[in-house]
Amino acid sequence: MHKDSKRREALLYHAKPTPGKIKVVPTKKYATQRDLSLAYSPGVAEPCLEIAKDVNNVYKYTSKGNLVAVISNGTAVLGLGDIGPEASKPVMEGKALLFKIFADIDVFDIEVRTKDVDAFIETVKNIAPTFGGINLEDIKAPESFEIERRLVEELNIPVMHDDQHGTAIISAAALLNAVELAEKKMGEVKMVISGAGSAAIACANLYVSFGVKPENIVMFNSKGVLRKEDPKISEEQRKYATDKDFPSLLEAMTGIDVFVGLSTGDIVTPEMLLVMAKNPIVFAMANPNPEINYDLAIKTRRDIIMATGRSDHPNQVNNVLGFPYIFRGALDVRATKINEEMKKAAVIALAELAKESVPEQVNIAYGETKLNFGKDYIIPKPFDPRLIARIPLAVAKAAIESGVSLQPITDWEKYEEELLERLGSDNKMVRLLTNRAKTEPKRVVFAEADHLDVLKAAQIAYEEGIALPILLGNKDLILELKEELGFDAEVPIIDPKTKEEDKRRLKYGELYWKSRQRRGISLLDAQKWMRERNYFAAMMVNEGDADAMVSGYSRSYPSTVKPLMQLIGKAPGITLIATTNMMMTNRGPMFLSDTAINPNPTADELAKIALMTAKTVRMFGMQPVIAMVSFSNFGSSAHESASKVREAVAYLHKYYPDLVVDGEIQSDFALNAEMLKAKFPFSKLAGKKVNTLIFPNLESANITYKLLKELDKVDSIGPIMLGMEKAVHVFQLGASVEEMVNMVAVAVVDAQEKDKRKKMSAK
Repeated sequence: MHKDSKRREALLYHAKPTPGKIKVVPTKKYATQRDLSLAYSPGVAEPCLEIAKDVNNVYKYTSKGNLVAVISNGTAVLGLGDIGPEASKPVMEGKALLFKIFADIDVFDIEVRTKDVDAFIETVKNIAPTFGGINLEDIKAPESFEIERRLVEELNIPVMHDDQHGTAIISAAALLNAVELAEKKMGEVKMVISGAGSAAIACANLYVSFGVKPENIVMFNSKGVLRKEDPKISEEQRKYATDKDFPSLLEAMTGIDVFVGLSTGDIVTPEMLLVMAKNPIVFAMANPNPEINYDLAIKTRRDIIMATGRSDHPNQVNNVLGFPYIFRGALDVRATKINEEMKKAAVIALAELAKESVPEQVNIAYGETKLNFGKDYIIPKPFDPRLIARIPLAVAKAAIESGVSLQPITDWEKYEEELLERLGSDNKMVRLLTNRAKTEPKRVVFAEADHLDVLKAAQIAYEEGIALPILLGNKDLILELKEELGFDAEVPIIDPKTKEEDKRRLKYGELYWKSRQRRGISLLDAQKWMRERNYFAAMMVNEGDADAMVSGYSRSYPSTVKPLMQLIGKAPGITLIATTNMMMTNRGPMFLSDTAINPNPTADELAKIALMTAKTVRMFGMQPVIAMVSFSNFGSSAHESASKVREAVAYLHKYYPDLVVDGEIQSDFALNAEMLKAKFPFSKLAGKKVNTLIFPNLESANITYKLLKELDKVDSIGPIMLGMEKAVHVFQLGASVEEMVNMVAVAVVDAQEKDKRKKMSAK
C-alpha cells in the first residue's frame, strides 16, 4: 500500500467519525426524572452511605469490579520508544478496546506525565480506589520493575505490567508443549535469550518457575552476553549473567535446545540453527520481523519447533491470549493481586487447551482441515472461543487456592456459563471470516470498480490478503481513482465495452444465447447484454475466469440479482434461491432469513430456506439453533401465516430430527431463554441460545434487519445469497466500504466452500 495512503487511512480511523476508539455509555435507565433522581441526587446518597459503612460495598453498587486502568507514562511505547504520555494515548485506547472485546472488561486509559518512579507510584495509588485492577503498560525498564513491585505490595487490587508478564505467560505455555514434543525435560534444556529488557527477564523468571535452571540460561543484550563483572547491568539481569565467554551469538547457540528472541529482526542465521541440538525450539518473537525468517528457519531445520509474534505463521505468541482473561479471572474473585500462582495457572491452562480437540469454528477460521497438537500447533489460536471460559476459570481458582481472593466462587459451572455469555460482547465473526478468506484468497470481480467506495473496498481486500480483485468499469476512470487512493498494485482492469474485450464478449454472448435460446433470447441480444457489467462479470465466474463476483453498490437489488439468476442459476439439488443477513448483535452473530428474495414463501419453501440457512451457519463454524418466528406461539393462532410456519417446522422435525429448530414462536420468546424455558419447556429450543431466525415473509425479515441496523447500529453482513451454483453476492444499494469488504470476504469463503465440494464430488 502507498505509504501516504496507509498513513492517511490510519489517521482517519482514529479521527473519524468520533476521535479515539472508546467511550463511556450508561448501564442504567435514564429516561425519566425518577431515573435521574435515583442515578444522582437524592437517590445516589443511599449507596454512598452503604459504602461508607463497609468499603467492600463499592463492588456491589458501582462499576469498580469490572473496571481496569491501563496506565502509562509513554516511555517505552511499542517500537516507538519514549514519545510521552499524550502520544501514547492511542495505544492505551487500543489496549482498552482489546480488554473489552476479548473479556468484556471496561477500561479507563490514564496517561501520567512523570518519569519519576516515586511520583508515578504515588499517582497510581491515589487513583486506585476507582479501579478493580491496574494494567501497567509501556513503561521502560528498569523503572518498570520497581513500579510494578511496589504497587503489587502497596495496593489491594490486581496489578500487572503486561509488557513484562504477557509474553512470558504465553511463551511459557508454548515452551511447556514444545519441550514435551521435543522429548526433552524442562530441568535439562539449555537456553539462549536474545534481549535483556523487562519482557526477557519476566520470561526467564517464569521459565525458571517451571523447572528451567538459571545456570542453563545465557542472556544477551544489544552489546553482547550479560557478564557478572559488568557493573552496568541491573539486579534483575544479574541473575542471568554468566562467567563464560561467548564472543558471539553463534558460539552461545552451539548445542543449545531453546532460543528465545525478544530483540531485533534477522540476527539469527541458518548457521546458528544448524549448531543447535536435535529438535531445536526457536521462539523468534521480534515484531514485525522475527530474529530469523520463519520460512528460512523451517527450511534450514526440518526438526525445528518454531513460534513467532506474527499471525501469518503457526504458533503466534500473542499477548491477547493472556491479559484479558487473566484480569477477568482476577476481577471475578476480587483478587488482591495477580500472583505467581495465578500466572502459572494461566500458563498451564493455555498449554492444556492446545492439546484438546479444536472446535470446528477455529479450524474454519484458519483454513485448516483439523488443527492438532503438534509442532505447528503448540498454543491456542487467538480466535478460540474456549479461551474466555478456560483461562479466567483457572486464574480464579488459583487466586482462591493461594489465598488472595476476597469473593470466592462456589458454583463453577454457573461461573463458566457466565463467562461464555460474555462472548456476545465480542463479535469475532468478522475477524474469523476475514482470517478464513486470507487462507486461500480467490479472484473476485468487482462489477462497479469505477465507483470510489467500491474501488476502496477492492483495495482493502487486496492489501489485507482477502481477495485478488478484478476491476470492471471505465479503465481511465479506475486508473485515476487508483491514483487518488494510492492503490498502486497491479490488478486486472477490464472494460466490457471496449474493443479489447470483443473476442471474450462474443464468446460469452454465444454461451449465454445457447443457455437461453429457448427462452426468447436471440444471439444479438445475448451479445448486447455482455456489454453490461453484471452480465459480463457473471459469465466470467461461470467460465472460470474468476472465482466470485460482487455488485449492487449503485443499482437496485432486483436489477442486480436478475442477471445472476439468468446466468448462474441454482446449485445442484436446489430449487429455491434465498438470502440471509448475518447481524452482529450484542448477543453474538444472528442470521435472519429470507431478507431479499421471496415475498411470501410457502411452508415447503420456508423449510428449504431454513435448511439453506443452517448450511450457511455451519459454514461459519457455528451450530444452527433456529427459531421459525411468527406472531403466534405453538398453535395459538389458526391464521394462514402462522399455519405455514407450523407446517414447515413439522416437516423439519420429521425429516431432519437432528436439526435444532422449532416454532412457530414469537421473537421475544425465541430470544429470551428464561421466558421460553418457563412457558414452553417442551420446545427443542428450551435451554439453548437461538442464533438463527426464519421469518414468515420477506416483508418482516427485511424490516427487522434494517431496523436492527439503523436503530441499534448493528453491523450487518449481507444479504448473503443462498442456493446459487457459483459464489455471486450482492451489496445493498449504497453500502459502506466496510460492508463491502465484509461481503467480499463472504464471497471468498463461499468460493472456497464450493471449490471444496466440487473436489469432493469429483472423487
